[in-house]
Formats: sequence, structure tokens, C-alpha cells
Amino acid sequence: MRKLVYVVLTSLAVALVGCVTINVYFPEAAAQKAADQFIGNVLNEAAPATPAPKVQKPAAKDGGQPSAMLLDLLVPAAYAADTPNIRIQTAATEAIRGRMQGRFQGALGDLLDSGAVGFTRDGMVAMRDAAKVPLSQRAQANATVADENRDRTALYREIANANNHPEWEAQIRATFAKTWIEKAHAGWYYQDASGAWQKK
Repeated sequence: MRKLVYVVLTSLAVALVGCVTINVYFPEAAAQKAADQFIGNVLNEAAPATPAPKVQKPAAKDGGQPSAMLLDLLVPAAYAADTPNIRIQTAATEAIRGRMQGRFQGALGDLLDSGAVGFTRDGMVAMRDAAKVPLSQRAQANATVADENRDRTALYREIANANNHPEWEAQIRATFAKTWIEKAHAGWYYQDASGAWQKK
């Protein structure tokens, strides 16, 4: 009887581990942390790295009984699934970050400060009030907005691809969109959920 229970528990454990590792979901908390870090760096904010806490597995007390073996099989897989990480540092994302940082310290920062440009609800930037830009500078302002949006589109795609989940691109964009708005400086404009412009 004990051998039968062991075989059943072992089979159950293998089946459960298979389910845990096959079920791939979008790691929202990890994406939020990645967005905070990337956008904080672009906006020159201090982004302290907080290492994930180490979880120690309790030592088995029953000398290798089937229940302990079941936990040994399930806990690592479940823990790995619960604490995913999103890779945001690639050669492409670093190049994009550098270009974005330069724009925020220069032309784009000036456009945001003046209220001419704002953050859209879909993770991009848009001309909000062209009248705030002198006519002679509007072509350059539009080019700056276009360059920023091109880099943002490439960034969201690159992060999804770097994590081997191109299907996550829309969710990564949504997470970054929310974070750009959260980290917007006082006086900058952003679109609310209805698309209306609001001042931070």
C-alpha cells in the first residue's frame, strides 16, 4: 500500500510540475519593476536596486517520505513561477535609453516643460499644444516627438523579444505607459484613461 501511495504521489507531482512550468503568464510585477528602473534611469532619477529576498526551503523532517519528496518537486517550480524576472538590458535597449536620456535632457524635456508635448495613455508622446512652440521650431519639435515615439515602439518590442515572449509587447507597452505618467514631473501633461489632457 505504501508503495502504491508513493507511485501515485510521484506521478501527481510530475504532472503538477509540468502544469506549473508550462503555464506562462505575463509577470506584471516584474514588468512594473523593469519599467520603474528603465524610466527612472532615463529621467535621471535614483533607481535603487532592491535584490529579491532569498527564500530558504525548510529542511525535510520526515526523512524522505513521499510528502517531502512532493514538496521538493513542487516548491522550486512554483517559486520560479512566482518570482519571474524581465530582462530589460540588451545592447538595443541601452542604445535606446541613451537616446531617450539625451532627448529628455534637451529638446523633449523643454517641450514637456513648456506644455507643448505630453505623455499619451498608450506609452507614447504627442504634440499637445503646438502654439507653445515658435513656428520656426515646430518642424524640429515634431521630429523630436517622432524620434521619441520610434524609440518607444522599438523599446517595447525589444523587451518582449529579449524575454522570448513577443506576445507580451502590448502588456509591456501598457505597463510602461502607466509608469511614464506616474513618473512625469510636476507641470508635465499626460492623457487620462479617457484621452483628456491633465497637468501633473
